[in-house]
Amino acid sequence: MFSLEGKVALVTGGSRGLGRADALALARAGADVIITDILLESDQSGNSTDKYGPLAQSMKSQGVVYTEQTAAEIQKLNRRSAAYKMDVTDRQQVKEVIAKAREEFGRIDILVNNAATLDHVATIENQYDELWERDLNINLTGAYNCAKAVWPVMKEQQWGRIINMASVAGTLGGFGQASYSSTKAGVIGLTKSLALEGARHNITCNAIVPGIIGTEAWKSGNPKMNERMIARTAFRKPGEPEDIAHAIVFLATDEARYITGVELNVSGGIELFTF
Repeated sequence: MFSLEGKVALVTGGSRGLGRADALALARAGADVIITDILLESDQSGNSTDKYGPLAQSMKSQGVVYTEQTAAEIQKLNRRSAAYKMDVTDRQQVKEVIAKAREEFGRIDILVNNAATLDHVATIENQYDELWERDLNINLTGAYNCAKAVWPVMKEQQWGRIINMASVAGTLGGFGQASYSSTKAGVIGLTKSLALEGARHNITCNAIVPGIIGTEAWKSGNPKMNERMIARTAFRKPGEPEDIAHAIVFLATDEARYITGVELNVSGGIELFTF
């Protein structure tokens, strides 16, 4: 059960955190994995993070970029893997990377839309208009771009799995997170529409709704705020990236063939009435 032998997965935003954990878990389940990100260790262009904000810049400056390293780790598991630079907001580049991936790997069975920004935190009157547009372009339109690019491949195969990364900020709202919450709510709407359209082609589409997960980005946040968020979860602790990855592996398998259009909370019960 839960084998992905013979399948090919593509994970966006795979340089660290959830994307890296997702890629490794899919490989351990037997899939070949393509990892994409705006950040590659070997890329020394220096301009990749300028338009993506302080979090991407901080991760790059700290060396928290493992895109190519993750691909190498997967290859040691005797799975095929490659790391491609891809900006999910660049439709032409997305099409080119998908075409390249299909040429090299033969097929694309699983798409994990993980690439996102989450560093725009300000009350509505202080939200930056340019960062609102950035978040829409990356978090929502980026998922749309990637899904649209792989859709013809999955239709031809008559098999596909699209797994979108939403957030409890999209289901509960988030104080000071108007742009992030709105885009993640939009991802859920996109998920349900793709589920309806994909069913006749044996393509499922589901959304993971993470709560507080102990990624590098979360750990770099305000400690007092982090403690407040942990206190709201039923488990009183953050989840691990692997908790998300395991749910993604399940949704990608044949065992989940009759599950589509769902919002799967992997949140430690943060959405429950805890006190």
